[in-house]
Amino acid sequence: MQYVDHLKEELSGLTLHTVQTKKYKTNSIVLQLLRPIEGENVTKRALLPFVLQAGTKQLPSSKAIRGALDDMYGASLSVDLSKKGENQVISLRLEVANEKFLSDSTPLFEQSLKLLSEILLQPAAENVSFLEEIVNKEKRSLKQQIESIYDDKMRYANKRLLEEMYQDELYRYNVYGEEKEVDRITPKELYEYYQSVISRDKMDLYVIGDTAQLNVREAAEKYFQLAGRNSDNPVSKKDEIQPAKVNEVFEVQDVQQGKLNMGYRTYTTYNDSDYYALQVCNGVFGGFSHSKLFMNVREKESLAYYAVSRFESHKGAVFVMSGIEAANYEKAVKIIKEQLDEIVSGNITDSELEQTKAMIKNQILETIDSSFGLTEVLYHAVVSGTDRTVEEWLSGIDAVTKKDVTEVAKKLKLDTIYFLKGGASDAE
Repeated sequence: MQYVDHLKEELSGLTLHTVQTKKYKTNSIVLQLLRPIEGENVTKRALLPFVLQAGTKQLPSSKAIRGALDDMYGASLSVDLSKKGENQVISLRLEVANEKFLSDSTPLFEQSLKLLSEILLQPAAENVSFLEEIVNKEKRSLKQQIESIYDDKMRYANKRLLEEMYQDELYRYNVYGEEKEVDRITPKELYEYYQSVISRDKMDLYVIGDTAQLNVREAAEKYFQLAGRNSDNPVSKKDEIQPAKVNEVFEVQDVQQGKLNMGYRTYTTYNDSDYYALQVCNGVFGGFSHSKLFMNVREKESLAYYAVSRFESHKGAVFVMSGIEAANYEKAVKIIKEQLDEIVSGNITDSELEQTKAMIKNQILETIDSSFGLTEVLYHAVVSGTDRTVEEWLSGIDAVTKKDVTEVAKKLKLDTIYFLKGGASDAE
């Protein structure tokens, strides 16, 4: 069974990905802009997409853009930021009704592509500078976004773990940048950075929907004229750092519940042959409600309010996140480590293995059920340089054996333990 009909074409300055499907009543257009993380530009890059979506030359305000979207039968526009390994990615997304379902013959697809190109290539600017009013408004919003991480202790603990674990690596940077940097950014500096984005970013344009009657390539070439670009390719470095000892970091704040985060280096990423085995290993370890962390740390020992693990497939890391009482620190760490030891020893039941594989396959299929989720799945290939079809992914998960899981688990090395605890008690 073929799940995705994906056509990839190299145009001048960008790669066009067309996915023909009758699954959705809308057409989705997603523009992905990738650049390897640059410490000095992380915050500018975080601010840029919000400034771009706030006005164009033709539509110089958020209100004008909203009006244009309303006129396109309520099309929706959103921007997003993500970190894929040591790359910082900007996403510009437009979702618009499929014109074949309309009673009139409005060329909605072409209108939406034109609007997206204006947002990218004709932003509201004058005298080689973004408009001060727009930049100041978006700077205030970005600062609030960064401040909100401090208020959400789960996100804060995750941020702090990355800063401690990757002190000398670019992965330590938060995707939204640093609050202290926001005020320093001037409209002119941001515009200069924007010009470097247009000339250097790797650009991938995804068009997903029932596009059979549309001249997708022709329209993309018409509106995205990007000749003469020299784009930066994704960074996908092998992790060769072997921690000499586990780095334990304690932080005290006024919190009711301690946040215990642990970071493991896995030495396996999306483009490795044991990627499938590591996905299953993470699922058995802490990816689902039947996994060892949930069943033993939370249910059996009642040590944690939550206990989960997450695999970052482009950096090659597994992160454990748990909410515990400060007094339970030593016991919780010990039992979390024991769950990985169980996997290394091959203590995995057939039921755990099969249930995990079924859950991962369901997750993949659920993700590609939405057009934006499908874009994320397809974009793995761009970031990693490894093209893997959905069919190959599903069959790869199916083929994972218990031995594969134990072998890949042996590679995991605990690097850093970060514990955010309340009060001034000494949990060491």
